[in-house]
Amino acid sequence: MLIRTEIGVDAASIDSLLRSCFAGSDEAQLVHQLREDGLLTLGMVATDEEGQVLGYAAFSPLTLRGEDRGWVVLSPLAVDERMRGEGLGKKLIYEAMDVLNEFGYSAIFVLGDATRYGRYGFVPAADYQLRCRWPESEATFQVYPLAAQAVEGVQGEVEFSAPFNRV
Repeated sequence: MLIRTEIGVDAASIDSLLRSCFAGSDEAQLVHQLREDGLLTLGMVATDEEGQVLGYAAFSPLTLRGEDRGWVVLSPLAVDERMRGEGLGKKLIYEAMDVLNEFGYSAIFVLGDATRYGRYGFVPAADYQLRCRWPESEATFQVYPLAAQAVEGVQGEVEFSAPFNRV
């Protein structure tokens, strides 16, 4: 198993993984559009010996009142059904945290299961008076600060990039 940043030849395998992991094609279309719009900050893949993508984590920029604060959102995260329960999602997230931190990003947000992402150190964004546009997401909209005080002293609605409005 190799975990690395995605490269161009991974696109078809990523698309196939996303279509098999999620009902419908929204996530695959989202990643495609993020890529097309130059909004894919980071894509981490886990591949087997033949280069087949078995896990994927996509990160794209977020803003607050139109201001770039070095924040990204993790969406989507996908792991091949055969690899679930082996910690592959965790490895993808932690590797991405290292890369994003190295490149100076200050926080990672996620909209997902609080118990699952809480195990990785994510906390409710509402603890920092931050929210997203989706109703009733207070418990699932979470943040992992990569830098000290990355989300301190700010509040308001965190804005996702345009492709998220299409899905």
